[in-house]
Amino acid sequence: MYRTGKSKMKAGLLAILLMNLGLFIQAQQVLTLPNALEYALKASQVARKARLEVENGSYKIDEVKARALPQLNGNGSLTYNPILQLTALPGEIVGQPGQTMMVAFGQKWNSGANIALSQTLFDQGVFTGLKAARSTREYYQINADLTEEQLIEQVASQYYQVLVQRHKILLIDSTVATTQKVQGIIKGQYDAGLARKIDLDRVAVNVTNLQSRRQQLMNAVMLLENQLKYAMGMPIQTAIELPPVDFSSIQPELRDRADSMDLNTRTEMKLLNQQEKLLQYQRDSYKAEYYPSLSLTGSYGYQGMGNRFPWGKSASSGANWFDYASAGLTLRVPLFNGGATRSRIRQADVAIRKFREDVSQTKLALHLQLENAKTQIQNNLVILNNQKVNVNLARKVFENTQNNYNNGLAPLTDLLDAETSLTEANNNYAAALLDYKLAEIQLIKSKGELKSLLKN
Repeated sequence: MYRTGKSKMKAGLLAILLMNLGLFIQAQQVLTLPNALEYALKASQVARKARLEVENGSYKIDEVKARALPQLNGNGSLTYNPILQLTALPGEIVGQPGQTMMVAFGQKWNSGANIALSQTLFDQGVFTGLKAARSTREYYQINADLTEEQLIEQVASQYYQVLVQRHKILLIDSTVATTQKVQGIIKGQYDAGLARKIDLDRVAVNVTNLQSRRQQLMNAVMLLENQLKYAMGMPIQTAIELPPVDFSSIQPELRDRADSMDLNTRTEMKLLNQQEKLLQYQRDSYKAEYYPSLSLTGSYGYQGMGNRFPWGKSASSGANWFDYASAGLTLRVPLFNGGATRSRIRQADVAIRKFREDVSQTKLALHLQLENAKTQIQNNLVILNNQKVNVNLARKVFENTQNNYNNGLAPLTDLLDAETSLTEANNNYAAALLDYKLAEIQLIKSKGELKSLLKN
């Protein structure tokens, strides 16, 4: 028994170690954009809620179907009448003309049980409701697709924001390393009596400022990562690692201004078309109120009455038992309701016409979105190319100034200014690249191709 307990303890410790190792591996896994999007589509509460709406749509269809199925109900009752109601009868029926006889009708105890059946044979409202329920499920499915696209857009945008901020940290690190090298050179010159103390202090101030800016960027990255994990539905405490990106390898493409989109592929339009179907079914349901309805009814029951509590069917029980049954057809024909149905139909017609105006406005908005995205991406491409040229120029200026400073041909102020200009140029290029990627996402969205990001 001792060995068994010891073995179980070892197995438990091994399981804990393996679990922790798995968590560590998972925490250190590189999170690419497709991985982040796939995770978000599975784990995001927003996406899961949309899928639950789709599931709920199936149950709504079952609910409407139930109206076309037989309805069976059972009832039971037990009544005690301590005082029976008296009824006035003319005395002539018992040979007492001119007298009024007060006679008690009924029994002290009355019990019964019955089963009632109802089956709809024809009801236009039920048929219309079934069509509407199926369209409602399709509506929820399209809405789930739209929710996924919106989630992809949000996660992709925040993902690129994190990448760019991390790239800025790398740029700061490179600048700090360069500045510290300069600081080391000036320190040596100062120790040799070839540099002033103020020059050494200036470089030290510059290093401190760069390190402070780096800390600010680190804080910004942490906040952006938390927003990204929140959008993905990932626990905030989970550590993530994004792959290193060589921004110089990204080649922005010149987009064709004549590029167009097919409105039929836009999920927003599919959703609006489905909403219009539902409004039409609503109008049809009002029209169905003009149609007659026919249903089959039937019932079977058993009843017992007596002056004593009805324990059983024997004569000694003091109760009389009997059964009864009925079957029939119920036809309901609407004749006049003051014009209420006509008013509801006209209101439904107005709602459809108003909705079509919304559809027209949405089409215009989608075209506007596409044109703005194309304009934005063209402008960002120009800015990005200019910033790329500016970075190369600022780097050359810094290298030349550094060389001149080392040879005593340029003051320290020129070197620090050149370094600041290079840092600013790099940051501007990173910001322009982010703007370009965000505009690219908007263009992909405008063309209805957001899910293509899952394959990149």
